[in-house]
Amino acid sequence: MRCAHAMRFGASLRPEGGVDFRLWGPGAKRAELALHEKPGATPRLLPARRDEQGWWECHVPEAGAGTLYQWRIDGEQSVPDPASRHNPDGVHEPSAVVDPLAFQWDDDWTGRPWHEVVLYELHVGAFTPEGTFAAAQGRLPQLAQLGITAVELMPLADFPGRFGWGYDGVLPFAPHAAYGTPDQLKAFIQAAHRLGLMVFLDVVYNHFGPDGNYLHRYAPGFFSRTRSSPWGAAINFDGPDSRPVRDFFIDNAVYWTTEYRFDGLRLDAVHAIADDSRPHVLEELSTRVRESTRGRHVHLVLENENNHHERLATRPEPGRYDGQWNDDFHHALHVALTGETSGYYHDYGHAAAEAPLQLLARSLSHGMLFEDSARKPGGAREAPRPTPPVPLSALVNFAHNHDQVGNRAFGERLAALVGPDAAPLATLLALLTPAVPMLFLGEEFGSTRPWLYFADWQGELKKAVQEGRKREFGHVNKVVDGKPLPLPDPCSADTFDASRPGDDERDGERGRAWQAMVRSALAARWQWIVPRQEQLLTGQHTAQRVGETGLAVQWRYGDGQVLSLEINLGPAPLAVPDKHVGPVEPQDVFLHRWPADAAPGTWPAWAARWRIGTEITQ
Repeated sequence: MRCAHAMRFGASLRPEGGVDFRLWGPGAKRAELALHEKPGATPRLLPARRDEQGWWECHVPEAGAGTLYQWRIDGEQSVPDPASRHNPDGVHEPSAVVDPLAFQWDDDWTGRPWHEVVLYELHVGAFTPEGTFAAAQGRLPQLAQLGITAVELMPLADFPGRFGWGYDGVLPFAPHAAYGTPDQLKAFIQAAHRLGLMVFLDVVYNHFGPDGNYLHRYAPGFFSRTRSSPWGAAINFDGPDSRPVRDFFIDNAVYWTTEYRFDGLRLDAVHAIADDSRPHVLEELSTRVRESTRGRHVHLVLENENNHHERLATRPEPGRYDGQWNDDFHHALHVALTGETSGYYHDYGHAAAEAPLQLLARSLSHGMLFEDSARKPGGAREAPRPTPPVPLSALVNFAHNHDQVGNRAFGERLAALVGPDAAPLATLLALLTPAVPMLFLGEEFGSTRPWLYFADWQGELKKAVQEGRKREFGHVNKVVDGKPLPLPDPCSADTFDASRPGDDERDGERGRAWQAMVRSALAARWQWIVPRQEQLLTGQHTAQRVGETGLAVQWRYGDGQVLSLEINLGPAPLAVPDKHVGPVEPQDVFLHRWPADAAPGTWPAWAARWRIGTEITQ
């Protein structure tokens, strides 16, 4: 099977030979196609024709796969194709024509349903020492053996430099060249499918990066004249000239899910997407992806910092989304374990009406804590608005992700903040609830290496980012062995290298024990939780505080069964009142214990047990 997405943007091979090149550039008075025989060679310029909508077109009979090209704007500036499928030498250099039909796909993979999703978020550059698609492919069997069912790649849209998180991409259709070629990415995805692994991609549709984005020069309609975003002018989804802009991003979503056969997309920070038109661009995007991927399980996930969740649905529907990241669970868990209450932890700590442990309990039973609640400057939440209950199975829970670790001055993970006894419970809480679980790079073996912010900027932009990081975190002090640590330089390769979890951690005694813990927990999830997801009720779950450090949670199903959690998040044993240790019925199943000898009665320090069956006697 061979797959290609036909779109109006970019370079398209004709079946009979030659290439059609297209650019939407209504702001250009003249556009020429610049063909490069090889990198650095003087290009041959070919005139392009313009239509009334600002589309420039040029057919080159002798061009083919591998042809290097740029667009020359008004005889002044050469720019890459914004819909380039590959920019082998970086975002400022020529684009390369790609033949998507050259890759042979297996034809028997249709994906896996949403209720089977166990996500693993990874950064291709930091996942292996080599930092390539090919090297990452070699590590996939280890993830599959743990019980992971889906890997989520941080953004691949090509960006300047060798390293970066990927959220400042400027060529949304071109995989970052430092990671490998388009066919190597496809080989990675196919290898994952052969192991039963889905592959999700994190995509950014709310801004372009600051370096390598030339659209302002010839297509100013990409940007709103009236709205701004945290990164500058907002993307124009509803103003004049917005139709080609909407098509550009919607085509991108269809392109990744058809031509590359990704099994899911995670849309970054959709609260920063402004669109007052109907249908909303998010609704239109979902509808197009659903239509283009019929017969396959393809999942769409939102990140919405404002906790709007009206686009979620419990089944795949055109215009709707399967899941959404749940920051409330992470923040409540983090505050309960660390006591930190600054920044966006403000409303989960001393400023909250409820104690941190009570907020965690409510998050476990209700999902979101601050529904439909925007953030104020500085991170605090506005008051939540009454909304219908959120299905827990539509939320993605995590103890770590790239943002929540990397947006700290020194990038500490919970394993480095709370100690070896508490850290396992954080991961287990993410894995063993009815919500969709997600692990972050290295969490499967309890990595204590930092995950830092890094970006390979140069020149004035490098200086600005370094100074901005100092302004944001210059007040944060960290002392190790009696010596203060300097703030990591975000633009240093050393910072990037320090963020890579180590093979020594994974293969050491502690790392092997963590992997065994994760493997056991996911085996229990697969056996006892996954088969029951479609029977999970909404808005019928409860949770109680038990003493100073304990929680009891009950998740209810349509057949009358209950999944119960009893956990002690404290450093001392907890004497439990009788009402929380009711008789164990013969048909009840203890699906997981941590540690293995956790038992009723007095709950040991840092211990938890999960069971399914009849409800605990009250």
